[in-house]
Amino acid sequence: MTELNSVKENGATENRAPDVLVVGAGPTGLALALDLTRRGVRALVVERADTLFPGSRGKGLQPRTLEVFDDLGVGGSVREASAHAPIGQIWQDGRAVGEHDMLGDGDVGGPTDTEPHPRARLLPQWRTQEILFERLTGLGGRVRFGTALTGFEQDAAGVSAHLSDGSTLRAAYLVAADGGRSTVRKALDIGMTGETVDPAPMVVADVRLRPGALDRDHWHLFPGPDGGYAALCPLPGTDEHQFVARTDDLDIPAAVAALTHLSAQDVAEVRWASDFRPRAALADRFRAGRVLLAGDAAHVHSPAGGQGLNTSVQDAYNLGWKLGQVLRHGADPALLDTYEQERRPVAADVLGLSTRIHRGQAERGGATRQLGLGYRGGPLSEGAAGALEAGDRAPDGPLPDGRRLFDLFRGPHFTLLAVGTDAELPPVETEFVRVHRIGPYEPYGKGVFLIRPDGYVGWAAEDATGLPSYLARLSRTASPTAGA
Repeated sequence: MTELNSVKENGATENRAPDVLVVGAGPTGLALALDLTRRGVRALVVERADTLFPGSRGKGLQPRTLEVFDDLGVGGSVREASAHAPIGQIWQDGRAVGEHDMLGDGDVGGPTDTEPHPRARLLPQWRTQEILFERLTGLGGRVRFGTALTGFEQDAAGVSAHLSDGSTLRAAYLVAADGGRSTVRKALDIGMTGETVDPAPMVVADVRLRPGALDRDHWHLFPGPDGGYAALCPLPGTDEHQFVARTDDLDIPAAVAALTHLSAQDVAEVRWASDFRPRAALADRFRAGRVLLAGDAAHVHSPAGGQGLNTSVQDAYNLGWKLGQVLRHGADPALLDTYEQERRPVAADVLGLSTRIHRGQAERGGATRQLGLGYRGGPLSEGAAGALEAGDRAPDGPLPDGRRLFDLFRGPHFTLLAVGTDAELPPVETEFVRVHRIGPYEPYGKGVFLIRPDGYVGWAAEDATGLPSYLARLSRTASPTAGA
């Protein structure tokens, strides 16, 4: 068993019981623990495996997730290690016969004022997890490997979690980020409603090919008869390809030989492999008392469209700030109900999109980039002003001093933004609210906007009259304390 325990930014070594126990060290669990740790919330991740997940499975990072990673402090590392998707090369009988835009963003231009990351990037899942892990532990966060959750009980004050090393931990909340076969979800007897997207079995594997067997400038596609399919995608930062195929043959070299023009000998090494049947399923609930579900524990997607990992990371991003407000700023625990109220409809929509793409009923493109997702009409969305309505993603934009709006938003705080108005602002600046005024900016229009820590407009109006009552929902100490 390995436990990583380092010094927090404030210099205090963290040895106390966690506020939040996170089960599972995948992208969801690591992103959540990272977000909590930067908020000063004690989080411990327990992972039954001895190491981080070794495969490339969820390799597509959508533009919205790239914005999330920027805020979490890993954006630079992710961009350095990743690459835009290459064009697809279609093969038949050993001949290249055409090309295909795999992610549907080939005609998307470069960064704009409002969208700094307009295109998806590819990064093996194992490398995404390494980057999140390095950032988490660098901030003093803890991950305990080789440790499974064997049982738990909850009461009005917290959760008692029993671990495979014989210990019992007490935490205020427990978050299940333990995958589609979540033991926590099953223990809670929460059902999963869904369907089999495709009855045909599939395999995914990371392979190293013989030099010269295929170029690394294309995503190689091998359509076959009767819906047969195989693909070999070069993985950035490695000498490997990800092999995906509709087959039940886990003899990967043999499967490559059967479904492509390559021979079994062209597969120099198989570094990881797994089989699965594409399924779409949604948990009936995302919360049961002090236990919450996130990521694949709450929703399982077809890999088509590259939505699963991205939706899961954004679960963590939504839940992290709400746990922070409850645990650090005294917000009513009912705030946590808004996690399911906001994220479950989003997950349902994304599940439907992934299924339609898998079945050829929809194409990858604007919807899969996830920049249009939001929470209009949600329980924390109040008001409208200018060009935006509460629940919308807050656009980026340049500032006169060379910074960008996303620079103002970056961090665990809310941002009160007055745009093109001299409306009087109440003295609401606190530990978790920062106040800024900017000149006219068309993507916002004129108004006062409260930007949530996850980058969405929570509250908007032409003036700040109703703001204090909105902030009171988010903290016991949100009453005005200092001048703006």
